[in-house]
Amino acid sequence: MDIPYKIYLNEDEMPRAWYNLRADMKNKPAPLLNPATHEPMTASELAPVFCEELIAQELDNDTAYFPIPDEVFNFYKMYRPSPLVRAYCLEKELGTPAKIYYKFEGNNTSGSHKLNSAIAQAYYAKKQGLKGVTTETGAGQWGTALSMACAYLGLDCRVYMVKVSYEQKPFRREVMRTYGATVTPSPSMSTEIGKKILSEHPGTTGSLGCAISEAVEAATTTEGYRYVLGSVLNQVLLHQSIIGLETEAALKKYGIKPDIIIGCAGGGSNLGGLIAPFMRDKIKGVADYRIIAVEPASCPSFTRGVYAYDFCDTGKVCPLAKMYTLGSGFIPAPNHAGGLRYHGMSSTLSQLYDDGLMEAISVPQTEVFKAAERFARVEGILPAPESSHAIKAAIDEAEKCRETGEEKTIVFGLTGTGYFDMVAYEKFHDGKMDDYIPTDEDLAVGLSQLPKI
Repeated sequence: MDIPYKIYLNEDEMPRAWYNLRADMKNKPAPLLNPATHEPMTASELAPVFCEELIAQELDNDTAYFPIPDEVFNFYKMYRPSPLVRAYCLEKELGTPAKIYYKFEGNNTSGSHKLNSAIAQAYYAKKQGLKGVTTETGAGQWGTALSMACAYLGLDCRVYMVKVSYEQKPFRREVMRTYGATVTPSPSMSTEIGKKILSEHPGTTGSLGCAISEAVEAATTTEGYRYVLGSVLNQVLLHQSIIGLETEAALKKYGIKPDIIIGCAGGGSNLGGLIAPFMRDKIKGVADYRIIAVEPASCPSFTRGVYAYDFCDTGKVCPLAKMYTLGSGFIPAPNHAGGLRYHGMSSTLSQLYDDGLMEAISVPQTEVFKAAERFARVEGILPAPESSHAIKAAIDEAEKCRETGEEKTIVFGLTGTGYFDMVAYEKFHDGKMDDYIPTDEDLAVGLSQLPKI
């Protein structure tokens, strides 16, 4: 059977429910802990921070499928189902017998997969009768997506953007403002936690951990607001499962069986969403896929972090999560341009990794941008730096197939486009990008401050 360049599902083939991978995990992810008592967080304790229905999704380890609300589903239909693309041109350029597919999530104005969860979280906030939401954003994809979702539903949106990204990516910032969001560089002087971080780290370029602290403080001190998060949390991986469910359905439509599934890994939303149904089958013994998480060498949570309880934010006001972490005080170097800046990893993915159900590798950013450029020149899409971590690994695996003659099928997630990341591309092309990789001594500073549980 000839495989088309782009495999689309029909509208009536779209998933009508999100899949909760935790329901099928033999070892459940460790619970969030109250930082004061070290006891599992209850719904009532989370209520001042998160929306009620999102809390229920966050704490549910047993329900396999959550129906997608009609209003969310109808919003999805504006840009979903997204295509599964056969990378014929990349295969030819590599001279590989491997078959390469990518699930492209960049065909919406936010430019990434983040909109899948943004509209769901905004919907539940609106349903609860809230005035608005606060959040953080790193490279800006999440903030852009949430501002779009809030504009659609008539909610106020307040975004704390990591300062280095705020300065390097003004156009993404302006897209957020176009959709009505207030965007503040973090750390800032507008919150008590921001002031504290700036006093302790003068001139800091910020981190997602800093921005999370500020967004949580703003939500909990402003009546009618709640905090929403674009990655890491179980609820976000749940919403992003639509990526993997569509990928699974598109592959089955043409009888394609993948051997390797690759996703970039920052906090875990894209990776967790892409691999969800495939990991389900691996856990159940139905299939044995090789699943690879790819992270930046300058922020290597999986490959050099430790599996322990840690604060989810730099200000240490959020619950404790058991995850692979570099320490909540870890701040990536200012030259880190490729996104994926979070100090930890999703508790769900951390448990799967600790159980040996998937692999993780780290790659230096100049190699990531080389892969991005190589992909762009033959596939006609300028990829986001985050996505390009997965591209780098997919190319490496395809080249191994060229050397061995194996005809493996590789699937990776192309989380979005890189048109707002041109400062990073400029640094790469001008030879001003380097591969700073933290030393063991650098990492030891953050790891020495892990809470004693």
